[in-house]
Amino acid sequence: MALHNGNVHREKSGWAPKYFPGNLKIDHGKNLPQERREDLRTLKTTIAALSLLALAACTTMQESEGPPTAFRLISPGMPDNSKLPAKAAGNFAKNPNCTGQNVSPAIAWSNAPKEAKSFAIIWDDQAGRAGLGVSHGVIYGIPASTTSFAEGALGGAPTGGQFVAGKNTLGMHWLGPCPPKGNAPQHYVMTMIATSVAPNELPAGLTRAELLQALEGGKALRAASLTFRFWQ
Repeated sequence: MALHNGNVHREKSGWAPKYFPGNLKIDHGKNLPQERREDLRTLKTTIAALSLLALAACTTMQESEGPPTAFRLISPGMPDNSKLPAKAAGNFAKNPNCTGQNVSPAIAWSNAPKEAKSFAIIWDDQAGRAGLGVSHGVIYGIPASTTSFAEGALGGAPTGGQFVAGKNTLGMHWLGPCPPKGNAPQHYVMTMIATSVAPNELPAGLTRAELLQALEGGKALRAASLTFRFWQ
């Protein structure tokens, strides 16, 4: 073997060092005996199961952070600051960055103030529009008896008095993330507000600013928040 201009060349003898990259072979267990391959598959299954357990433990840990009586908003199976799945992205034909199905995440909340009559949700991307911010969700009039929404429920039209639809930046009540491709992860903060306002007291179509103004004067009792991330 000789060294020329920083490059390794093999001599005519054909000898090469054992550590030379060209001699490395990875068979991924194909040449192992049957029992060893079964052991390898078992190990992979065990690692996958442990990963799921770790995720569940992380979720449980975050759900238990802070005082146990605190007003709390969670998304089952998705710890705070989780990345939303691709289907959660917005579906808006005029924006090529909206590549999803507008499927809202499942959410649940607990320990709301006893005097709450309804809940409101605002969902914002503060980094949207080059830092000017984007209002993605404005929902209110959620009855005090409600404690959760299934996946997709917030993105659809309200039925049976589930909630009152407001208007986000684009004039709809809900739009999933639509960040430009290549952006760093953006944060979508969901805030739930417990209010003393009756579910049918406010008219439909309020913007974020109008909703917050309507809750001034002590009508906002307490709030809880949850952050999601998204990039593409």
